[in-house]
Amino acid sequence: MKRRTATTLFAAALTAVTLTLTPAFAADPATGPGPYDEQADARADINNAVARAAKEGKQVLVVYGANWCKDCLALNRGFGQGHLGAAVDKRFVTVKVNVGRFDKNVDVANQMGVTLKKGIPTVAVLGSDGQVLGTTKGGELADARNMGEDAVMRVLESLGKS
Repeated sequence: MKRRTATTLFAAALTAVTLTLTPAFAADPATGPGPYDEQADARADINNAVARAAKEGKQVLVVYGANWCKDCLALNRGFGQGHLGAAVDKRFVTVKVNVGRFDKNVDVANQMGVTLKKGIPTVAVLGSDGQVLGTTKGGELADARNMGEDAVMRVLESLGKS
């Protein structure tokens, strides 16, 4: 009887560990498939963000990423919380552009001078007139899940100084 109890407890513990190790990056059925809309029209979204930024006196932060990318999802979470989230919201109108498996919206990224070859997420900062003010070029955010809020802020602050 003790063996059966021990086996049952072990199975319950294993289940608990398995649940704990489920990636936080997985799509949540309650919130949808992920932050990077795979059906979105990137150019239209960027144009809408530029129009909104002009009205609000902000810059546009174009974030290139994908729903499979853990660093992209970590950066997205960071933009929604803490002092990083507040700072981004205060300064930028943010638009997320899905790059798929580097087979979607690559032309949009190239047109802005954004290189995807060094990793994603990568960003471009646009003025409220739609002009590119700065981009990441060397994979500065490609390790976003291991970067703190301050490190991400330093990258963003280095872009789009007006």
